[in-house]
Amino acid sequence: MSTVPNAPVTVVLVDDHALVRAGVRACLGEVVRVVGEAADVEQGVAVVHQLRPAVVLLDVHLPGGSGGGGAEVVTRCADLREETRFLALSVSDAAEDVVSVIRVGARGYVTKAIDGQALTAAVVRVAGGDAVFSPRLAGFVLDAFGTGGADVATTDDELDRLTAREREVMRLIARGYTYRETASELFISVKTVETHVSAVLRKLQLSNRNELTRWAADRRLL
Repeated sequence: MSTVPNAPVTVVLVDDHALVRAGVRACLGEVVRVVGEAADVEQGVAVVHQLRPAVVLLDVHLPGGSGGGGAEVVTRCADLREETRFLALSVSDAAEDVVSVIRVGARGYVTKAIDGQALTAAVVRVAGGDAVFSPRLAGFVLDAFGTGGADVATTDDELDRLTAREREVMRLIARGYTYRETASELFISVKTVETHVSAVLRKLQLSNRNELTRWAADRRLL
């Protein structure tokens, strides 16, 4: 059981949706103090270096930078790793998203289904040096760095062809979402979804969404 820190744990929130940042800020307990926010990769790197918080709570899918999302923020802040720890907070529970940020140094990964009390506890634990994962996500890490590592590495090589946003669209379409549902989920236009799907199919050398669903299912991405 984690102990209550003597002083509030300082946190920077990195998420491209202002409403999400506001919601997270509102639900965190008094033992955590949000000292800054950022909406994309470049802002995230700058704010983290400026404020040097105990914990950075970040989404894995972020605009900006070179398209690496949350993992890119962690990588570009590697010089602060002795004083700042990273905890991913995402709507995604896909294996490649979990592994991507853990591989570059994040200390944990929780989904946005978590409640405020549990999220506060997770932040405190990560600040104290623990690794924290939402239920079942720890298995992805064990697979990636244990006997299943080769499979995940292969998946990563293929996914490297896609941008962070293309991976988001790919996963939703493969799960059976319509273009309109995908657009609503990601706060983008239907036309943008169509553009991303075309790019995904081209990069993965697939012909249609049925092939995309099989491709994703074979790689445990659904």
